[in-house]
Amino acid sequence: MAMLRRFLAMCLVVVIGSTGSTAPLAQVARAQQHVVDTGALEQSIRNRVAEQQDDREAIRALLRRAEVKQIADKAGLSLARAEAAVSTLQGEELRDLAKQARQAQDDLSGGASTVVISTTTIIIVLLLVILIIAIAD
Repeated sequence: MAMLRRFLAMCLVVVIGSTGSTAPLAQVARAQQHVVDTGALEQSIRNRVAEQQDDREAIRALLRRAEVKQIADKAGLSLARAEAAVSTLQGEELRDLAKQARQAQDDLSGGASTVVISTTTIIIVLLLVILIIAIAD
């Protein structure tokens, strides 16, 4: 057994010596280097999670408005189901609905004393999409 170990050690020395000594070790070290810094990757993930939280909060803030409750009641839509479904939104759907929610929020917060047709339409479409997504899940 000792003789086999010595033989394998000698073979390893010959292989390493014939390939330029540490070249294979350098190749292994380069292969282990990452293209993206771990810190940068973690920061990117934290930023994306924060964006998603902000998007969800924008939708929830709109759903909590009295004007939206009135519109939902008239249309026979459940705000409780819509709000529960917000946490299931992700990706492009979440970004698009948050953008629409922010627009409707801006329209309603802009001093408008009444809800205009376009804002009402945005709110109803927003509610319907959220409820459809909730039903699909």
